[in-house]
Amino acid sequence: MMASGYSNAVVDHLLEQGDVRGAVALVEHYSASGNRDACFQLAMWLLVGSPIARDLSRAMLALNAAAAAGHGDAALMEVALVANGAGGSPDWPRALGLLRRAGEQGNAIAREHLALIEAMALDAAGDPRHLPPAEILNDSPRIFRLSKLLTPAECEHLALSAANLLQPALVFDPQTNRMVHHPVRTSDNAVVGPTRESLVVQAILRRVAAATGTDIGQGEQVSLLRYSPGQQYRPHLDAITGSTNQRIKTVLLYLNEGFGGGETRFDELGIEVVPRGGDALIFDNVLADGRPDPRARHAGLPVRAGVKWVATRWIRAAPYSPWNPN
Repeated sequence: MMASGYSNAVVDHLLEQGDVRGAVALVEHYSASGNRDACFQLAMWLLVGSPIARDLSRAMLALNAAAAAGHGDAALMEVALVANGAGGSPDWPRALGLLRRAGEQGNAIAREHLALIEAMALDAAGDPRHLPPAEILNDSPRIFRLSKLLTPAECEHLALSAANLLQPALVFDPQTNRMVHHPVRTSDNAVVGPTRESLVVQAILRRVAAATGTDIGQGEQVSLLRYSPGQQYRPHLDAITGSTNQRIKTVLLYLNEGFGGGETRFDELGIEVVPRGGDALIFDNVLADGRPDPRARHAGLPVRAGVKWVATRWIRAAPYSPWNPN
């Protein structure tokens, strides 16, 4: 079988037949010889942790080999993972260099990403050189808005980063420590996982970290939300009861406008915020002693017309790993 050449279809067939050992042997054989599709398949398995054990360092080596052999998706994924530190420490300069190389080698998506990056005012580490002034809406809990934190092009990029994964939203159930369907949240949701954190997304996340005065490593994966007419997020707290690494802040990135309804309302405080495309709404979720602040209870009101897009970034008290969430 190996003499006939590498085939993803053959690998899939072996897995369907329960021959995991044969599938793994085939992929490892061809990845060792530099076959780009085999290298990419091996990298994905090592990232996911199935059907072989997760190994981020080895996954990065396989991605690098696939990218070097001309695999376009591997090149973009390597940029994302180098930037966010999978299997090591975040390395913005190296990630930017990889993105430039991919663009020079004809990767059209890499060139699009690079154009967005070059339009940003960033320092050598990918951090923003300046932020818009904060509009304070409430002192305790602290709620403030940053007008036009994102450009329309950046909003579109973030919205498209996981749009193909949208499905009915889930909420965290503290009794089971699982995400479950619940009538409190009726939007469609997708998570921008580490492999989808393009350098553009990473630059946005660095902007969010600067705006909140936190380290980028404290943020959960971005949650992308789409609300159609009638959909809403009923009153809730973002803090997780009993969490040992609490969600201390919430960042809402409004990605569009031109729809009806969809305001963010804090009933306890009598505050209602009308979403504006590119704006960020940031608020604290906990009291000084770390307990959930009941005054931070808020809702996303029903959309009356059009479609509302928003991205949510929850900031934890301590570093948070998407590979080992807690």
